[in-house]
Amino acid sequence: MHVQDSRWSSAVTSGATMSAASGGRPDGARTTPLRVDAQRNLEHVLRAAREVFGELGYGAPMEDVARRARVGVGTVYRRFPSKDVLVRRIAEEETSRLTEQARAALGQEDEPWSALSRFLRTSVASGAGRLLPPQVLRVGVAEERGLLPQQRTQPAGELRLVSEEREDDGGAAELLDVVGQLVERARAAGELRADVSVSDVLLVIATAAPSLPDAAQQAAASARLLDILLEGLRSRPA
Repeated sequence: MHVQDSRWSSAVTSGATMSAASGGRPDGARTTPLRVDAQRNLEHVLRAAREVFGELGYGAPMEDVARRARVGVGTVYRRFPSKDVLVRRIAEEETSRLTEQARAALGQEDEPWSALSRFLRTSVASGAGRLLPPQVLRVGVAEERGLLPQQRTQPAGELRLVSEEREDDGGAAELLDVVGQLVERARAAGELRADVSVSDVLLVIATAAPSLPDAAQQAAASARLLDILLEGLRSRPA
């Protein structure tokens, strides 16, 4: 799992100055359509960034992304004027993908446990867990230390956003809401352990997506690990 805040911090603080190719816009967006070759380079860069950050974490240098994409590092910076812009683009895409997978599970599975397990299996198989940004994996401890569990307003180990006051959270709040619906349905049906939170489910996604050099071994390891983790989440009769 490569989502440590230190790596994220190094990602967002290392970058280049704004490029004229982005028209001065901080998100690196263009106001004119890309040429065919430029569009192809963009796709190569995004694919390479997903691979590199998935393997090495968001602290990986832009030079590694350029090398994997087989373009010059200047080409990367012309499209993404700073590393922060590229990191956020990848993180937001993965967050959005997980949200859609959660919505699909909610809409296509009537049985609560099947919906939750389908979401987990689909997400782990897609490898999205390796690219989750830290704001959807920050686990907080209840602030009311010393109180009995039933007196706490926030369960111990529940998830909180890194920056709850920010309006632009890269889609993290929406993801937490949809996954929360999956969790609540499974818990209400008595199929999910009462102490399992949304953060636990997202940590399962991140943990069960190992990066191995052999694709077949990676898929087998992910499936086996997820089976074990699902057993740990499921409620058992007393």
